Amino acid sequence: MAVAIRTLTGAEISAALDDLAQLRIEVFRAFPYLYDGDVAYERDYIAEFAAAPHAALVAAFDGDRIVGAATASPMIAQKAEFQRPFVERRIDVDRLFYFGESVLLPEYRGQGIGHAFFDQREAAGRTAGAVQASFCAVVRAVDHPTRPADYQPLDAFWQKRGYRPIIGFTTDFEWKEVGGAEEVSHQMQYWIGPL
Repeated sequence: MAVAIRTLTGAEISAALDDLAQLRIEVFRAFPYLYDGDVAYERDYIAEFAAAPHAALVAAFDGDRIVGAATASPMIAQKAEFQRPFVERRIDVDRLFYFGESVLLPEYRGQGIGHAFFDQREAAGRTAGAVQASFCAVVRAVDHPTRPADYQPLDAFWQKRGYRPIIGFTTDFEWKEVGGAEEVSHQMQYWIGPL
């Protein structure tokens, strides 16, 4: 499969919002997120994220089809709940870049696209004057009842990229899980690495 990876800007982002929203919903529906998403919410989330100064929205295309995407922007542009663990510990969020999500359809994994997503987001962070990048990942028990037998966490991939979990840096986000009736709280673990 020949996949092209490029950073979207302006009108390209607006034109891709529905496809990007649908992609996020599809990928995050699987373990470990188990997210039961809503297209309207996702469109608004992506548009708001991408509108931040120095934001990057990187997309992977198979022909005209978007098969993966990754977002990043300065931490100072994020909502208070994203910034909270850093602000509480007096870590300068002005020099920190936040990696939103990195979503890729399963059949495209293992081809280096994840590395390309990190490369382009890290470059955007350096251009914006950041010295570190951070992201958060959902925490799930090893014995979670919906964990697939062949599930491979991304910890080793992130560590090879130079990122480490920050002990004690967690936050909670709420979303509705597949099969659930209402939003529930999920613990998210922050990771950090140098740019």
